[in-house]
Amino acid sequence: MLWSLKPNTRAYRYVGHKDVVTSVQFSPQGNLLASASRDRTVRLWVPDRRGKSSEFKAHTAPVRSVDFSADGQLLVTASEDKSIKIWNMYRQRFLYSLYRHTHWVRCAKFANFVDFSPNGTCIASAGSDHTVKIWDIRVNKLLQHYQVHSCGVNCLSFHPLGNSLVTASSDGTLKILDLVEGRLIYTLQGHTGPVSTVTFSKDGELFTSGGADAQVLLWRTNFNQLHCKDPNKRNLKRLHFESSPHLLDIYPRSPHPHEEKKEIIEINPKLEVMDLQSSSPPVVDVFSFDSTTTVSILEQRLTLTEDKLKGCLENQQKLFSVIQQRT
Repeated sequence: MLWSLKPNTRAYRYVGHKDVVTSVQFSPQGNLLASASRDRTVRLWVPDRRGKSSEFKAHTAPVRSVDFSADGQLLVTASEDKSIKIWNMYRQRFLYSLYRHTHWVRCAKFANFVDFSPNGTCIASAGSDHTVKIWDIRVNKLLQHYQVHSCGVNCLSFHPLGNSLVTASSDGTLKILDLVEGRLIYTLQGHTGPVSTVTFSKDGELFTSGGADAQVLLWRTNFNQLHCKDPNKRNLKRLHFESSPHLLDIYPRSPHPHEEKKEIIEINPKLEVMDLQSSSPPVVDVFSFDSTTTVSILEQRLTLTEDKLKGCLENQQKLFSVIQQRT
């Protein structure tokens, strides 16, 4: 699904994969969209109404993760076949594989502007073998190996400065790694079950984590203010937007006793003009979008526009009549 945050803007459903879609990622320029699937393929989409796509096949098991390099020229994919693959986006072809994980690779991302690789030629990978690995893709060499979790590592995210990495694991913890010194500096406990995802904000002052406990946690760092080689003075604390029972600590606790709120969103694929109070845009299936559908939608637009114009003219006539009666 391709969604727009602008009001009264349609959403598009791209159809091509034959199984569950596990990961999607925009290119840095925003002109391409990569998707990974359990059907063992990677697709490269043009994110517009036509939704044209190219299919990449090289993995022999479900693909779990996709990520673009900073210049958009390379794509890295991670798979349950225990491999990481690098793709050239300019020529749209497979380049080579990296093999050092002993189990499924769940996540792989490019490291941009790290101290030991200012050209962004390194990637980090995480897998079900409990490990995190840092690679130099120029020479296909493993640079660093971390085994700091007791269960599979589900996700990772680089700090924008490039010298730190946060990981999320099924052991219920988050880990902060110092990539310059090559060591673990923090273990964060806030979730009461497996942690499935984590990501830094663009400025690096915050990061969020989500887990199987149905919670999204927001954390604050001061990595930008303190030198990376002074870990004893660093401070991380969790942010809360509510009062008690939330506590300003990072230790395990029972699930939050907040009131559960359920919201039902209905999507009408035939509706073109939305109610301004509606939060769900209309959805168009790209694979079935043809000239007949276009004409039908245009006719709906014209009809609605004519009705609105007719209503405006009637209201204007009534207003003139009232003014004439008063004069």
